[in-house]
Amino acid sequence: MNSKTKLIVGIVAFVLFLGIAYTAYSSLSENYNPAQEPVTQGQDKPDTQSGDPAAQEEKKTEAPNFTVYGTDGTEHRLSDFRGKPVVLNFWASWCPPCREEMPHFNEVYAQYKDDVTFLMVDLVDGQRETEESGQAFVDQEGYDFPIYLDKNHQAASVYGVSTIPTTLFIDGEGYIETGYRGPLKKSTLETILKDMLKQ
Repeated sequence: MNSKTKLIVGIVAFVLFLGIAYTAYSSLSENYNPAQEPVTQGQDKPDTQSGDPAAQEEKKTEAPNFTVYGTDGTEHRLSDFRGKPVVLNFWASWCPPCREEMPHFNEVYAQYKDDVTFLMVDLVDGQRETEESGQAFVDQEGYDFPIYLDKNHQAASVYGVSTIPTTLFIDGEGYIETGYRGPLKKSTLETILKDMLKQ
């Protein structure tokens, strides 16, 4: 093979590599978009067509119940935490946007842990994410919030979580206030929690 042929083969191989890399990047970006994006779950818009004043009030969406596990194996249901606002966060240690927002959650947890329940739910699949890898990440970073394990992705399925991180805010009566896909800023977390605690 002469040098001209080698050069052509090299260029073709490089172009193929770029195409594959771009496709992989696009796929990952689509699934793990770091932008903070409101989710569609939450309060429905008021019924402005009805003449009934009660029907015109905002309809609330009740947060579906689910079971997750503590790191000690104890079962916990969302309904167990009724009475306080709940921050429900779905994450995994391999997810860069999840890792990006964790310091904010830790700081806000330290400030609001007496008034708000933080359910930091690790999506454990036993392969890409294990109980050990999630706990090791939290220990290594020195985070204080407790973690819960969604071992069979039952909780994620109930909420239709297709990308992580996803965070939902649930009031003390068990209704969804709002939610976001993508990493949250500390200021966003604080603003939402202050509003919820005023109610």
